[in-house]
Amino acid sequence: MNKKNELEEELSLAIIKLVKLFNSPQKRPPLCPVSLVTSQWQLGNLDYWERFIRDEYEKALSSQPKKIWNFWSNTPSKTTWIDLCSWDGHKREQALRSIEGGAQNRFVLALVCRRLNDWVPQVRQAASEVLSKIIENTDKNDVADVVYFTLSHWSSWKRIDDKSKSILLEVITTPSILDKLKLNLIASPTGPLALIFSQIARKSAIDHFLVDIAHNAIQPSLRAKVYKCLFNKEVSWFNDREWQWTDIRYCKGREMPVIAQRYLTIQVPLVPLLKSAASDRSSIVRRVAAEVLIRELDSLGDESIQLAEQLSLDHAAPVAERGKFALRKIAGSTLF
Repeated sequence: MNKKNELEEELSLAIIKLVKLFNSPQKRPPLCPVSLVTSQWQLGNLDYWERFIRDEYEKALSSQPKKIWNFWSNTPSKTTWIDLCSWDGHKREQALRSIEGGAQNRFVLALVCRRLNDWVPQVRQAASEVLSKIIENTDKNDVADVVYFTLSHWSSWKRIDDKSKSILLEVITTPSILDKLKLNLIASPTGPLALIFSQIARKSAIDHFLVDIAHNAIQPSLRAKVYKCLFNKEVSWFNDREWQWTDIRYCKGREMPVIAQRYLTIQVPLVPLLKSAASDRSSIVRRVAAEVLIRELDSLGDESIQLAEQLSLDHAAPVAERGKFALRKIAGSTLF
């Protein structure tokens, strides 16, 4: 049995146990069995797990003995966070409003955040109204993990509104959350980190960590992205999509990305930053350094010769070509 099948079986048994507790005279435990099972899960493939929970929950409910008071099962006293996965929009909204305090674990919080993109407007509204309170009372490590996960997906969400986005973005400004997000960016070797960073960088609170991320992040593409932001003194991000006609006579068009940007709130000396990028272990980052060197030749003075010679000897051909081009430009300028 593979890992996924083990998780499915464990989750299915927990759902059955939860449903049996509904009809039991015994006092319910402080944490529902499903929360205990999902508390250690890695976030991912939530579409699949929502469907699985929904199907197993309905199957478990239908297998229980019919009782005369069974109509009570849809009252608020019987509502749990499991109903966040329901087909019924009323139940999803009711589940959101019935969460007292914080989310029981990060899996539950991730499901709450997904309701910001729900296909029912009333559910999206409910999620927007309760999210701040839930986040405030949820473990901050769980919050950081869920925000990090959500930011990697919400560019594909077409129903989330600006108000809901702003709620999540405000969370980033919390120092404890921001520290955890920074560590995640630095330590993660894979994933759409450049995209996640761009979304986090909507808030200027991240600016003071940019040099640290550029120097220490494991993923080369992220280091290159952050170096570019530092060199350009601005950060940009995917904000939305808008329809653009390509041929209105034939009603042809396509959705185009809308890119937003802001200037950085910090100033980093160019030469030390350029030397650091030129000595990076990845040719992706060194190529960024070579391009900036060519652009900034006139302002670098004697430092430009040393950097151009270093890059011209690089073992990566794209970097070496740019270094040689910089040397030719320097040699040409000295003739006049």
